[in-house]
Amino acid sequence: MLEVFSSSTKEAPVKGYVASALDQEYDGRQFVGIDLHRARSVIVRTTDTGDVLEAVQIPNTPLALAQVMTRAGEHPEVVLESTYGWYWAVDTLHDLESAPAVHLAHPLGVKAFEYRRVKNDLRDATDLADLLRLGRLPESWIAPPPTRELRELVRHRAKLVALRSHCKAQVHAVLAKCGVQVPMSDLFGVAGTALLDGLADRGQLPKPYAARIASLRRIMDALEFEISVFEKLTRGRLADDPGYRAVQTIPGIGPILGSVLVAEIGDVHRFTSADKLTCWAGLTPLHRESDTKVRRGRITKQGSKMVRWAMVESVQMLPARTRIGTFRDQVAARRGRPRGVVAAARRQLEFVYYALRDGHVRALNTPTAPRPAATPRGKVA
Repeated sequence: MLEVFSSSTKEAPVKGYVASALDQEYDGRQFVGIDLHRARSVIVRTTDTGDVLEAVQIPNTPLALAQVMTRAGEHPEVVLESTYGWYWAVDTLHDLESAPAVHLAHPLGVKAFEYRRVKNDLRDATDLADLLRLGRLPESWIAPPPTRELRELVRHRAKLVALRSHCKAQVHAVLAKCGVQVPMSDLFGVAGTALLDGLADRGQLPKPYAARIASLRRIMDALEFEISVFEKLTRGRLADDPGYRAVQTIPGIGPILGSVLVAEIGDVHRFTSADKLTCWAGLTPLHRESDTKVRRGRITKQGSKMVRWAMVESVQMLPARTRIGTFRDQVAARRGRPRGVVAAARRQLEFVYYALRDGHVRALNTPTAPRPAATPRGKVA
C-alpha cells in the first residue's frame, strides 16, 4: 500500500507518492504510465503483473523525468497520452540510455477515463500503464522530429491564412454597416482595392469605420508577408521530397495542398492500404451494428482536419473530363453535390496514398472508358 503525503507551497499543493517495498526486490520488465500536464506530471511504475512499484509527481523538466526513468530498469515500456505539449517528453525518453519503448495513447481511445466516479492523475497514469501491459492500448503514431517541424510550418501558415480570412470578413461587415455595395466578386482584387482606396480618399465613411478598415488592411498586409515567408520555408524543406513532387501530379493538387498532405500524413508506409489512410483521415462513413440493426451514417471526421480540407478543396473545381471530376459528377447526379464531393475526396486520397507510396499513380495513366452514346427514346442501340 502506497503512502500519500502532501506539502504546501505558495503556488499550489504538491502531492508526492512513496515507492513500495516491492521496488527493492523487483528486477523484471517495468511498465510506466505518465499522466502529462502543463506544469506537473504523475509517473507510475508497475510490474508485469500490475503491482505498483512507485508513483511520483514531478515538475515538467527533462532532468526530473530522466531521474525517475533511471529506476525503471532496462528497456521499460512507457506510455503517455497524446496531449498538450507531449513533444519534449517523448524526445527526452528517446534519448535515455535505458532505451525505453515509448507509446502514445490516442485521446479518443482513453476517453472512457472521463466517466469514472473517481478520476485523478494517479488513477489516469495507472490505467495507462495497465492498458499497455494488457496489450489493449489504443495508440497514436509518434511523428519523428523532421515531420513535426514540417507540420509546424504548414499549420502556422494555415493559421495565418485563417486570420487573414477573418480580417477580410470584418472589412465586408464594416462596409455592410455603412451601406456600401460591393459589386465585384473579390473585394481584395484590383477593382476591390480601388474601391477601398476611393472610399478612403473621398472620406465617404465615418472616421471610426474608415479607421477600422485601414487598420484591417494594414494587418492583412503584414499577414500576407508572413504567409509568403512560411510558404518559402515549407517549399525549401520539401524541395527534394519525392512524395511532394508525386502528389502534385494528381489533378487538383498544387504546392500548398501537397505540403499539407506530406506534412500531415507523414510516413505513408504505416498504412497497409489506401482504405486505412481514408479511415484515418475521417473520410469513411460511420458504422453502427447491433443484433439485426445496421446503421451507416455520415463520415466520422475523426482524423486530420487539414487532410480532409485539402482533399475537399482539391476536387471542388476539377473539370468533368478528369477521372475524379467524372466520378464526382456521377455520384452527385444520384445523391447530390455534397455527397459527390465527399466521395470524390475519398477517392482522391486513395490516389494520394499510391503517389506517396510508389511515386506515381497508375490509375491516372489508364484512359477513362468512354460513355456509351445516348440513343433516341424508343430505339435500341
